[in-house]
Amino acid sequence: MKKIINNPENVVQEMLDGMVAAYPQYVRKIDGFEVIVRANAPIKGKVALVSGGGSGHEPSHAGFVGKGMLDAGVAGAVFTSPTPDQVFEAIKAVDGGAGVLLVIKNYTGDIMNFEMAGEMAEAEGIKVASVVVNDDVAVEDSLYTSGRRGIAGTVFVHKIAGAKAEAGGTLEDVKAVAEKVIKNTRSMGMALTPCIVPAAGKPTFTLAEDEMEIGMGIHGEPGTKRTHIMQADDLVDHLMEKILDDIPYKSGDEVAVMINGLGATPLMEQFIMNRRVSEILKKNGITVYRTFVGEFMTSIEMAGASITLLKLDDEFKQLLDAQADTPAFRQL
Repeated sequence: MKKIINNPENVVQEMLDGMVAAYPQYVRKIDGFEVIVRANAPIKGKVALVSGGGSGHEPSHAGFVGKGMLDAGVAGAVFTSPTPDQVFEAIKAVDGGAGVLLVIKNYTGDIMNFEMAGEMAEAEGIKVASVVVNDDVAVEDSLYTSGRRGIAGTVFVHKIAGAKAEAGGTLEDVKAVAEKVIKNTRSMGMALTPCIVPAAGKPTFTLAEDEMEIGMGIHGEPGTKRTHIMQADDLVDHLMEKILDDIPYKSGDEVAVMINGLGATPLMEQFIMNRRVSEILKKNGITVYRTFVGEFMTSIEMAGASITLLKLDDEFKQLLDAQADTPAFRQL
């Protein structure tokens, strides 16, 4: 195992300490908990957004804490759900009196622990609502989930629901727009190499030099098939076919596109993928309104990528264009 770390048991704590040292104008850490909150939290009268999950997906979720997106990011151990106590502390730290929306990826542990924390907060008089993101079209059920997994499309929920909250939306408004984003977001990914969880010290799975896994999950969960390495256009064709078949698109529709690297995929390869995505959408009469290329939800140092499409309406476009200023996402 080759990693720039100290004690594997301390990677999350030391990562968050380094993040706060780099971006004190954006974020601070709650003492005694692996929770990052906005530097000016709580913001009176604003609905707060809390998200999180296991570490190893950086910049998700703490990197998206800031104006126009999240109010708190909760970091569990690597690939491990945060505890209810962590999430509860995050809720208390950011509640400004207008309520808190929990944005949860569809993994059994995340749902259980976030919902338990929400109940704890409600017992103290805090208004809490939640949404569950399930954008991955690859598989319906997995070791970690009942139903589809939540992957990079979660970042569109952060952005659009965060903008709605920043604009003064009520808890009901913010939850409704988040649910609408989830309904209109689809993703699918693939992997060329495994990743290594620091505490384990060995790869999460094995792939031969000439193999790739289609539909791989962000924790190394199995995908839909293992196949020989494809050329980029053939790979994108396969992923896009699954994505486009899952929502009824028609000529004239507008979308936002996200090409998400999983940690060890060069931008060169991400842009090559986006080239083909653009060609496919143009051929289908679908207009690309905005494109985001880079690392948004990774899997430590896995080589691979995912494609996300968000079907847009006028409200989504306005909220997508709204100002955001966070360590990992800036739109000024």
